[in-house]
Amino acid sequence: MSPDRFDAMGVEVVVGGATGAELTAVQELFASWDRTFSLFRSESELSRVNASGSRVVELSPLFSDVLAVALAAAEVTDGLVDPTLGRARDGWRSLRLTGRLLGREPGTVLDLNGVVKSLAADESLELVAAGDAFVSAGGDVAARGAATVGLPGGGRLRLADGGLATSGTTHWADHLIDPRTGKTSTSRWTEVTVAAPTCLAADVAAKAAFLHSDNGPGWLDMHGLAGRFREGDRLVTNHAWNAAMDPRPVAA
Repeated sequence: MSPDRFDAMGVEVVVGGATGAELTAVQELFASWDRTFSLFRSESELSRVNASGSRVVELSPLFSDVLAVALAAAEVTDGLVDPTLGRARDGWRSLRLTGRLLGREPGTVLDLNGVVKSLAADESLELVAAGDAFVSAGGDVAARGAATVGLPGGGRLRLADGGLATSGTTHWADHLIDPRTGKTSTSRWTEVTVAAPTCLAADVAAKAAFLHSDNGPGWLDMHGLAGRFREGDRLVTNHAWNAAMDPRPVAA
């Protein structure tokens, strides 16, 4: 599988197993999502929604679908992955999404970076027909079949039909804000890598586990997800990671 590469959403996107037409479709998806969700484009839909003073705004079908995913991520992480990051704790609970209509308090600013990149990787993988294929966006991977994936700080693993994502101080700064305090996270971890059924699930869980700090490994085990935690040069893996990496049967 000879991968193709292009830049989008401020990261390198790597696609394996795609035909020329499929690669073009993946590039168009990332470009469209960047035009919709970028915080750095004044003409993006996200910028227009944030700039609007209306209490109720009508969203495009894509925007409303992704916001629904972001709200679900906030629910499952008890607000640690919050699309209203920067407001007081549980700012996401003030949002009211009804179909394509969004109700929010004045001054609410949305930031969907918590789910956009990994969800775009998952959606792009669906555009590739090959049995063995992958899409990597800034190192966060969605794979079908089997793919060998490099791990942050060294090492590799064989990822089959799932997603892998990393969050931490070596990645985007918005990962470092703890919505419980609105301040920079004091997590003990340098970064957290999670394997999950999808890139989105891995990405959301990695962010939450990073912010849970000492409780991160246990939180992932509670959700049945494998995680590797790095604290400087020290590596810590949770029970689910160890079980997944060990070829021997796990004792009951």
